[in-house]
Amino acid sequence: MPILTQHDIDCCIFGCGCKKESEVNEFKSIEKFKIFNTNNLWVNLSAIKRLVEADALKMEIIPNSKEVNGIKVLQLETASGAAIKFFDHAIGINVPRSRFLPVKATSDLLLVQSDLYTLVDGFVIRNNARANPTNPSIELGPEFKKVGNFLSRFKSIPSIIELDSLKVTGDVWFGAGIVLKGKVTIAAKPGVKLEIPDGAVIENKGINGPEDI
Repeated sequence: MPILTQHDIDCCIFGCGCKKESEVNEFKSIEKFKIFNTNNLWVNLSAIKRLVEADALKMEIIPNSKEVNGIKVLQLETASGAAIKFFDHAIGINVPRSRFLPVKATSDLLLVQSDLYTLVDGFVIRNNARANPTNPSIELGPEFKKVGNFLSRFKSIPSIIELDSLKVTGDVWFGAGIVLKGKVTIAAKPGVKLEIPDGAVIENKGINGPEDI
């Protein structure tokens, strides 16, 4: 079974030239690649010491172009997951979804903080009340990108048991006890603060202002 290494993932995300742009969608397919490295690594320190002393860790450099405070910079990275090839007898552990639910963006954070999941004895338990086997698609605008901003915009995380997709753009604020169902789009007009009131139930709607709720 094909396995993605962290280097493969970084190549796909950062565009180091290992994959053609036309191949990205196929490369990200969970049908083709069902297992990938999650960046959880357990390594014997003595083994690392032997490799370092032998100058045997020949890591590839991954160039990552980004912008910091308006300045374009080139960040040079190495992928720790790719180092597995230098260790003899390395093995992989298949972690079930009940123990691994990645949070790499605030849209992921909304999922795990919602009523879709609960944490019981270290296990992430999915709510049996959700009939759809897949998770809702959630897309939050730049106003929600930082965790602090994300948390400040929700009095409480909405109920999303029956949600199919959510797209939020602009200066949007959520009250408490909100329920989202079906396909929901919330887009505040430029320069306008849009507040979703406490207890609102929004189902298969596009919201652009208070009059739409």
